[in-house]
Amino acid sequence: MLDHLRKYQQILFDLTANYLEPLHGAYQRLAYLFSLRDAATGKYVHETLASLYGPEAVDQVIANCHEEVFERLLETPLNAQREDLQMYLASLAGTLEGNVLRCRETCAQWIPPRAPSYLTELYRSNLAVLLDLLQDDTSTARPNN
Repeated sequence: MLDHLRKYQQILFDLTANYLEPLHGAYQRLAYLFSLRDAATGKYVHETLASLYGPEAVDQVIANCHEEVFERLLETPLNAQREDLQMYLASLAGTLEGNVLRCRETCAQWIPPRAPSYLTELYRSNLAVLLDLLQDDTSTARPNN
């Protein structure tokens, strides 16, 4: 039992220190964790960690971490979420306006599969409002010709 716990702690440490900590903000971390989920199997796959600790343990730790990042994002004030989302979108290639449009299609998919429905709805609602605000910002920032 203790070895099992140590293994999970080590996976969590490695995931956090080496892969999540270098990322900037909750949205970037959420996008990264979502990208580790295999759409066909529903399992989280991280080849490097799986080679060290085994795929089942890595899947469980990443699933829990995805939920934790998701919930912590929703615990932050909406203004902080807006800054975080704007920072994430600005870090992507392309224009902020284009990234806002792409995020409408992709960011709603970042919800962990086991997230409760009320948190799913809160996330979707917050995301829609934040993207509307950012889109308004990009359209008012353009000079009128």
